[in-house]
Amino acid sequence: MFRFSLPLLAAASLLAASSCSSDSASDTTAAVTTPTAGPAAGTAEHAGGHTYSCPMHPEVTSTKDGETCPKCGMKLEHTDQVANGKSYRMQFEAAPRQPRAGQPTRLAFTPQQADDAAVPVPLDVVHEKKIHLIIVSKDLSQFYHEHPEYTAQGSYEAQYTFAKGGEYVLFQDYTPTGAGHQLGRQPLTVQGPAYAPVKFRTDNMTWKKDGYAATLAFDKAPAVGQPLAMKINITKSGQPVTDLENYLGALGHVVVISEDTEQYLHVHPTAQADKGPAIGFNTSFEKPGLYRVFLQFNHAGRIHTSDFTINVKA
Repeated sequence: MFRFSLPLLAAASLLAASSCSSDSASDTTAAVTTPTAGPAAGTAEHAGGHTYSCPMHPEVTSTKDGETCPKCGMKLEHTDQVANGKSYRMQFEAAPRQPRAGQPTRLAFTPQQADDAAVPVPLDVVHEKKIHLIIVSKDLSQFYHEHPEYTAQGSYEAQYTFAKGGEYVLFQDYTPTGAGHQLGRQPLTVQGPAYAPVKFRTDNMTWKKDGYAATLAFDKAPAVGQPLAMKINITKSGQPVTDLENYLGALGHVVVISEDTEQYLHVHPTAQADKGPAIGFNTSFEKPGLYRVFLQFNHAGRIHTSDFTINVKA
């Protein structure tokens, strides 16, 4: 079973997703390759073309400009450089060391090179932030998206107050400069009156709150090893929402997490001409099981988080 001490490149190989327009699934696919040393810029071999790769999934490359990543939907960027090949880890500290529900907790994250923790690790800005912190309860009934800020001590910190005690899992999306996208993962126990765990079993493709409703649909029954077109339609008071606003540079952000919290993917849609009511993605699963799908969207100046449950068949 995949463990999250490995980079996100491995996580992406377990669960792949990309976005499409709100009207139809994209038919653009980028070659998925394993990076290898290639011709140097300026050589005769290199003169035949350039390489474009995904900022979040550098193993996805193409020789054509304008293509998008089939895993997350981001536009492939021009790069003829190979990732630095270094491995990374995220050091995590909580203060107080034993967090308690209802009391502020300082969450500190320090990216480090695995072979030399003393070397500073600068991070790239991806979707307007250097770190995307996802906090979920272990049962996946609760979902929070935070953005730690850089401090003079070299760490990225966020103040957070857990409403209830119990078991949680923290994920960090980050990209060291010159390297591939990484994922940090830490389990965390919070003291105090615990939340009541929820056991998700059946598919739940609809969400309603504050007058909004969102409906999740696939072009076929979710099953392992097949491409799926996923579309989420948003309404308010029964009327289509056609004026969605960008949140962190995109119309919506989707996070998919498996029931055991061992598989994770943060997905962004590609740019589309309209502003709703539908946001589309392409998705594929390599392992069966129950998954929770979280969509965040921005409307009327407020961020809304919708959640769904799907079962992927073998």
